[in-house]
Parts: sequence; structure tokens; C-alpha cells
Amino acid sequence: MGKVSESSVTTVKLKKSYKRGYPVALLVGIEADRAAIWQVFSHVVKLHVALKLEGKRTDGNRLYSFHEAVADALRPMLMEGVKSIVVTAPPKTTYASDFLDHVQKHHSYLTQSKNPNSATFAALTGSADQPHNVAELVKTKRFRELIAETTSGEADHTINALEKCLSSVNSNCIVLFSLKEIEDRVYDAERSNGMRTEYLMLTDKYLANSNEKNRINRLLQISKNKKVKTRVVNTETLAGKQISQLGGIVFFTVPND
Repeated sequence: MGKVSESSVTTVKLKKSYKRGYPVALLVGIEADRAAIWQVFSHVVKLHVALKLEGKRTDGNRLYSFHEAVADALRPMLMEGVKSIVVTAPPKTTYASDFLDHVQKHHSYLTQSKNPNSATFAALTGSADQPHNVAELVKTKRFRELIAETTSGEADHTINALEKCLSSVNSNCIVLFSLKEIEDRVYDAERSNGMRTEYLMLTDKYLANSNEKNRINRLLQISKNKKVKTRVVNTETLAGKQISQLGGIVFFTVPND
């Protein structure tokens, strides 16, 4: 998926009007008594929420509630379509693995690759509780590698759903490749999507080379507001190459089970 540029190092401190780009992943920084969830965009990293552990880590009930609070804070963003998550914790601690074990035990659907609501998790040593720590973390080669790995896997999963739509003769899926058709579909206030999951995918090259960036960004924002799962994917990945063959942008729906 989209590569996080090193400009992210400075943008965590810049004013809100700075161009943030498109969503790439989520970064969860877990410390002894708190957690911070950051939204990683192609140009910036923004703090989404900070959570505090009420009590001590040795209190099993308190730790369980803390992990549940982190999972609850992630859920709305996962529903929007960003499902690449990097979990960090300081060296010589088990905070990240403790949280991932909690997810595996109590939210196993998030780790099941065949589940359409699954997410891709990765763990990284480091602190992500303060802007200056995040600024250092996102510069590292390992962080960029993890982002590439998790977002690529996430996009591949969505592409599999698209391929099933394209190959199904009697499918109830809707697949659109024209920007105008996609706009008409998304902007239609009368459409009913309660029985379907909707996806909008485009390549970063399509977005970068377009002469109508404002039009596309408006489509992305309105799609997000209408609960369409939107993703901008790296053109060089397998998913990106497949979308490029379809013209660089695709909208499709999958009937809910």
C-alpha cells in the first residue's frame, strides 16, 4: 500500500490545515499505564485518541478493561476500511504481545484472514505515546517495511473479494469502473446499502496523475461519510497492478451474509 514518506517526521507538529493525504494504517502505542492510537496518512500522522489504564497492570480486570477500550477505539476506524495496524511498546516489555493476545482471544474475528472484517496486525519495538517519539518511529526502515507488509496483505484480501464478484455469473455484486458511474452511485441519497458492503479502491498513481484531484478527494470523503470502505493502494503492489488493469479505480459491492 501507500508508502509513508519521511515528511511524516515533521507533520505531526504542523497545523491542521497541512495536507494529510489518504489513510494508510493505524499505529497503536502501548505504554505501562496508557495507550495512544495514531492515524497514519500518506503525508501525516495524527493522534486519534489517548487512553489511560485505570489501575495497575497486575490487576487482571483492569488490564482486560484497558485492552477492551483500545479495541473499542479501533473498531470504528476498521469499519471505515483501514485495517493495517502496527502495535508498538517499549523494549523489554510485553505490552504489545499482551494486547495482541487479548485480540486473538476475545476478538478472534479480527485475525481470521477469511473474515471480511479482519485486520492485519504487526508488532514493533518502540514508543509511540508522544509526537516526538512517533516522529522518530515513522522514519525507521522497519516501520516502513511493516506498513508495506500489512497494507499489501490488506489490499490483497479486498482484491480477492473483487475477483469473486468479477468471476461470479449469477452474482448480486455491483462493479463500476467509471469515475462518473461511481460518483452517481455514491452520491445517490436513495440507494440502500444495508444489505451490502461497499468498497472503493484506487491506485496512488491514478490519484497523483489525475487532473481532477479535488473531484476525487471529494468522492473519497463522501464515500467515507457514507461508510464505503475506501482504500488508496500502491500501484506497484499486486493489488495495485490489478486495479491499474481496470483503469486505476474500481467500486464494488458484496452482499452481506
